[in-house]
Amino acid sequence: MLNRFSVKNSSFHYNNLGCYYKLLCNMVAVGFSKSLLKSKRNERHFHTSRYLSQSLVLGIETSCDDTGAAIVDSKGNIIGEALHSQLQTHLEMGGIIPPIARDLHIENISRIVETALQNADLEIKDLSAIAATVKPGMPLSLLVGTHFAKQLCKKSNIPFIPIHHMEAHALTARMVEKVDFPFLVLLASGGHCLLAVANKIDEFLLLGESIDNAPGEVLDKVARRLKLRNLPAFSTLSGGKAIEELAKQGDATAFEFGNQPMYKYNDCSFSFSGLRAKIHRHVEREEKNHNVEADQVLPSAANLCASFQHALFGHICRRLQRGMLYVDMKQMIPEGARKLVVSGGVACNSHFRKYLSIVCAEMGYTLVCPPPKLCTDNGIMIAWNGMEKWTAGVGVAKDIDAIDIEPKATLGINMIEDVRSCNISLKKKGIKLLPKKVKC
Repeated sequence: MLNRFSVKNSSFHYNNLGCYYKLLCNMVAVGFSKSLLKSKRNERHFHTSRYLSQSLVLGIETSCDDTGAAIVDSKGNIIGEALHSQLQTHLEMGGIIPPIARDLHIENISRIVETALQNADLEIKDLSAIAATVKPGMPLSLLVGTHFAKQLCKKSNIPFIPIHHMEAHALTARMVEKVDFPFLVLLASGGHCLLAVANKIDEFLLLGESIDNAPGEVLDKVARRLKLRNLPAFSTLSGGKAIEELAKQGDATAFEFGNQPMYKYNDCSFSFSGLRAKIHRHVEREEKNHNVEADQVLPSAANLCASFQHALFGHICRRLQRGMLYVDMKQMIPEGARKLVVSGGVACNSHFRKYLSIVCAEMGYTLVCPPPKLCTDNGIMIAWNGMEKWTAGVGVAKDIDAIDIEPKATLGINMIEDVRSCNISLKKKGIKLLPKKVKC
């Protein structure tokens, strides 16, 4: 991948992306080390004895548009954390622009890591290991956190633990609640939607994944199409959050979305592009009916949000139910100990959680949802995944230089074809989430 990038406030240019980031992140890491050393000179610390018998892992997250860092101990306690959100910047831009996200990561990563350490009252030398997201994610963003973490590990002679972003989401619940392996996990975010069985810290069986868009991505785009940012109450909210809040004022049966996506396919994969196309047609028709001007928000926006949310979450729940039937058929999780862990930014939606509770109650599962703070991208989940791997003695890099980013990476062993071959029908087993909808 070749391109021409420039370092802000510098006249230097690099044609090779890898060299650019290695050199740049080396400069940032050196500057960070000097800054941290300088800030410690005139301070007295008495922290070492508190953690003498415990492992401490620093986690760094830069897979998308948030710069996060956190330190956790082996008991799951958050010792220190810091997060820089790029939400407002990208809202103003109309979406996430990768080069801008990269520049903001570079601008903030040193400060965020230093703040996390200071909040923990720790120094780099106190850490057992450093973990960082290396896959999957936006390549320009991944490179910043990965190279920064690798440079810190090299300079401080600390082990490096590369982290799979989706594995970190999947295991975050184990930090706050007792969740034994194996368990079912549903990850729904702005970049992913997948269903898997977690057998071990580093062993997952993928039952289904999105074949096109991610639910969070579609929610954000629909919110932009509905111009929800023009409503003062929603001007600073993400698209998904704006739809969730406005949907509370709407009727989920007001607009018809027809057959469920992929209703002819007896697997657990997801598709959201068709729902997006249908909501756009509804919006276009409503704009004509109401003679809406350029910046005006439709008077039926609340009903549109509620109906779209119902269709989208209903689709996910239907595929989830088939996955649960497959797990039961294959006896993959012991009966009586079945738990569904749900994480990712979309998992923060209260309406979605209500639907998931209905499905779990019908199917004999216990629903486990981490606190909203831990569902979205953050350094805590990366640190905890690093800690689980460190404690189990798996996943620690033997050769730091051999570790590189993977913008696209699947989760675990692909079982999708096996699910499809079981031909599990839901015609007489579908779970009712709402009263029968009416046509609009």
